[in-house]
Amino acid sequence: MTSDRPECDAAGAMMEWESREVAEAWRQMRAQDSGVFAAATERMLDLAGIGAGDRVLDVAAGTGEQTLAAARRVGPTGSVLATDISASMLAVAADVLGQEGWTNVETLVADARHLKLPRYSFDAAISRFGVMLIPAHQEALSAIRSALKPGGKLAAMVWSTAEQNPFFALPLGILQARGLLPPPEPGQPGPGPFALGTRDALENVFRQVGFRDVAVEPVALCWRFPSVAATLDYYRLNVAALRRETAHRLEGATGEQVFAEIEQVLDRFRGPNGLEVPGEALIGVGAR
Repeated sequence: MTSDRPECDAAGAMMEWESREVAEAWRQMRAQDSGVFAAATERMLDLAGIGAGDRVLDVAAGTGEQTLAAARRVGPTGSVLATDISASMLAVAADVLGQEGWTNVETLVADARHLKLPRYSFDAAISRFGVMLIPAHQEALSAIRSALKPGGKLAAMVWSTAEQNPFFALPLGILQARGLLPPPEPGQPGPGPFALGTRDALENVFRQVGFRDVAVEPVALCWRFPSVAATLDYYRLNVAALRRETAHRLEGATGEQVFAEIEQVLDRFRGPNGLEVPGEALIGVGAR
């Protein structure tokens, strides 16, 4: 279980990622996610050097929470191009942006590995929880770098290690152990929620495509829910956003057993105000 895109090299998974049902599940998770990621998102924008009047590229934008933050930052004299492989996800983003009255954002359905954008056309680029799930990270970062103006920066947020993110890693392990999600492939390179979860891994992928002044900064996160029931409701949405087949298999007795097990492993995070589960992301930044 992750709060991110399914692996993009599986045709079936990508069809689900592009579906309206998955996009709607992500829309419903926005309220919870915005509270968890708000400060980290602003820090990502800071590290990218985004200011009023800038033209910004947002890669793997999903439903566009960070797109909205960037649009506010650049203001009416700037602009944002939000790209994602899912038209349904971008439709949600466009709807939210439209409701808030922002007209300085365009969307583009595109594979991050094959962005066909004019060279030197963006002042800055961002990607929140997308780069690590794109097959061939180097291809995607190289395409982003090509679109940046000289000196322009990319700031990419990824998950840190599984150990630092029990909110996702513990339920993910339970689903994998029960055969409800495919197990990780030890030693195999490629996409995955924690694929770039160490400082060295994230720095290396930036440097390998030519970014300079590369740095990685950890940012603390915290998941807060008023009750266990609210936490489990979020997990159900998360599974629906991840893989419909798994969501169907979690109906009935099997689901009751799985969610009881998830509740048990998260019990140590229970407090007087509900559940508080720590997490960590890394923000990698480099200049063209």
